[in-house]
Amino acid sequence: MTEINMIRIKTNDVWKGGMAKSITFIVTKDCQLACKYCYLVGKNSNERMPWEVAKQAVDYILNHENDFAEESVVWDFIGGEPFLEIDLIDRICDYIKMEQFKKHHHWFNSYRFSFSTNGINYHEEKVQRFIDKNKNHLSIGITIDGTELKHDINRVYKASGKGSYQDVVRNIPLWLSQFPDASTKVTISSADIPYIKESVLHLYALGIHQVNINCVFEDVWKTGDDALFEEQLLLLADTIIDEGYYQDYACSFFSEHLGVPLDCKLQNQNWCGAGMMLAVDANGNFYPCTRFAQYSLRNKKAWIIGNIHDGIDKNKLRPFLMLDRCTQSTQECIDCEVASGCAWCQGENYDAADTPTIYQRSTAICKMHKARVRANNYYWSKLRYRQEADEKYNTNKMTLC
Repeated sequence: MTEINMIRIKTNDVWKGGMAKSITFIVTKDCQLACKYCYLVGKNSNERMPWEVAKQAVDYILNHENDFAEESVVWDFIGGEPFLEIDLIDRICDYIKMEQFKKHHHWFNSYRFSFSTNGINYHEEKVQRFIDKNKNHLSIGITIDGTELKHDINRVYKASGKGSYQDVVRNIPLWLSQFPDASTKVTISSADIPYIKESVLHLYALGIHQVNINCVFEDVWKTGDDALFEEQLLLLADTIIDEGYYQDYACSFFSEHLGVPLDCKLQNQNWCGAGMMLAVDANGNFYPCTRFAQYSLRNKKAWIIGNIHDGIDKNKLRPFLMLDRCTQSTQECIDCEVASGCAWCQGENYDAADTPTIYQRSTAICKMHKARVRANNYYWSKLRYRQEADEKYNTNKMTLC
């Protein structure tokens, strides 16, 4: 029996089921863009991860296999814009693959390299060479916010202030040819609410079947935003159902599990994965999530839980392991009749809290969530009525035949 056959080969279902460890390398803080809603307030062109730091981070993680017992792993690379450091990333990924193999690590062949990119340099030869080499273990999302008008409101170049839509959309066909089931992430801020409906439909027209969309967690919302938001979602719901998009396309704003009271199971869950994830920066510091690194924080100090030399301080990580919905929510939130699906970001909670705590949940999106629930209820009521009518029509048609 060959050595490779002795290593446990796992199916792709493991990491898809939410059982994977997420490990994030902040390879650079530089980006071509200066997106107006970006939470990375400390982006700069000076900090990039040295190879030796990346290597030592990989060594620490793979040498402490018992501390990372998850069945699979997502090696995530972010910036800034990660593909600005494609040479470094390529070297890191080669090293990860070799070390997992050499160590007979349980993550061998049960891993993914994950990227969220602005898509601007996606077509470049070095990026494409990396994709060809790793395609069977890759997850790549290109962020495109919708129509050119909506996208260019927020996603502008750092140097010129010019919108980036045209430079992104030209790479969408290539991306979808390589990853036909890929999804995109759309961010909603106060300024671009009026363009939600047409933007989702535009992304469908580009060939993107899964649109993951969310409101920013920061306290940016103005009086009346929730009403306008609900109006856009109602218009979107009508079009998705009336035009039959629901059969082949999806938008994460609409979910059957949204907007019901909490049961005991939901009360004991944490929406956010901070603390279950691990992030490492250019200095070799470990964080419970990238949102706790200094370049992500407006008001608080970074929450460092260790480093590549001394390892992870479990006492600094412990508060995250105790988090659930009840320990950080007000009684009003716990008793809310539409609480399910109301999201939060642990890093934003920490940054917005009155004191340096992760146990004070920000409620900035409360009104937006309730508007979404109302539109979601409309969507599912209309869709079920449509499906029942279609079923009745088909039954009558068969009877007549």
